[in-house]
Amino acid sequence: MIKEQAEGDQCQIPVGESSRVAEARRKAVEFAGRIGLDETKTGICAVIASEMGTNLIKHAVDGEIFVRSVTQETMQGIELVAIDRGPGMANVSHALKDGTSTAGSSGNGLGAMVRMASEFDIHSLPGRGTSLVARIWNGEASARHVPVVRTGVIQKAIPGEQVSGDAWYSACTANRTLCAVVDGLGHGALAAQAAQLAVETIRTHAGASLTEQVDLAHRALRPTRGAALGIAEILHDHAIVRFVGIGNIMASICQAGGSRSMVSQNGILGHQIRRVTEFQYPWSDSAMLVMCSDGINTHWDVTPYTGLAARDPSLIAATLYRDFSRGRDDTTVVVLKKSTADA
Repeated sequence: MIKEQAEGDQCQIPVGESSRVAEARRKAVEFAGRIGLDETKTGICAVIASEMGTNLIKHAVDGEIFVRSVTQETMQGIELVAIDRGPGMANVSHALKDGTSTAGSSGNGLGAMVRMASEFDIHSLPGRGTSLVARIWNGEASARHVPVVRTGVIQKAIPGEQVSGDAWYSACTANRTLCAVVDGLGHGALAAQAAQLAVETIRTHAGASLTEQVDLAHRALRPTRGAALGIAEILHDHAIVRFVGIGNIMASICQAGGSRSMVSQNGILGHQIRRVTEFQYPWSDSAMLVMCSDGINTHWDVTPYTGLAARDPSLIAATLYRDFSRGRDDTTVVVLKKSTADA
């Protein structure tokens, strides 16, 4: 069965004052309502959003909460990601214990989130800040629900725009994972239109070869302003990943403390591209695929972050966004890594 995730809504709430905590809570409830979570699960989403926001107000600098809907086979859920540029924590395990507080409160916030969430993960380094993720599913997870590859994403529109000109897509089966990141030229609605059309074309023809998918998307985007595209295909049984890049989408394979950039060729999808070239790279169960639009600085690097590579892919995406976002463009970071038994 195909386990598919698309470029669905992700809402970002900057949290710098207490009124924004209420906004994060409202957004969590709104997203829960969209997918039909029951009253209990919706209440959990609200409480976790409130706890995240309250912690950001107490401890953080430039805090943000991201909310999105997620799917995993037959299950649906809400993902909440909190990011801050605060002092960070030297001992995360100690901070997760109820009664631990550095702000004079009861200290139950992190511990409560761990207990209520279906899935929870956190990463923090002194002097860099903290990222945490919580997911609330509409059912109980089981081994059959765990995908071969997990996908984490952070997406944000350029300040001043209501929609992002970026889009992304991933689909996973037991033997093959397909992932694409698209950056429509410019910003706003017309850029989003081009990016979404590219994603829809790829979704429709996901079984075709990468070069065929790129060619079809190129034809489809001719009436639009065009886009940059990066598309990767992981063949798990063959331990390889194939990649085609057109324009300024960055893609790297990270493993064993290093990374290898994947080759993109010059051009604009829908307007001008040379002969499409597919590149092939080795893949392993310990590898991680990172794909970014050009809203991320080209000098990003995972290696200085102790323990980050072992964490949830949404935390990895969040940390890269936090520390390497240019802040003057649409931004998308997608991270794919193999699921672990305790994920």
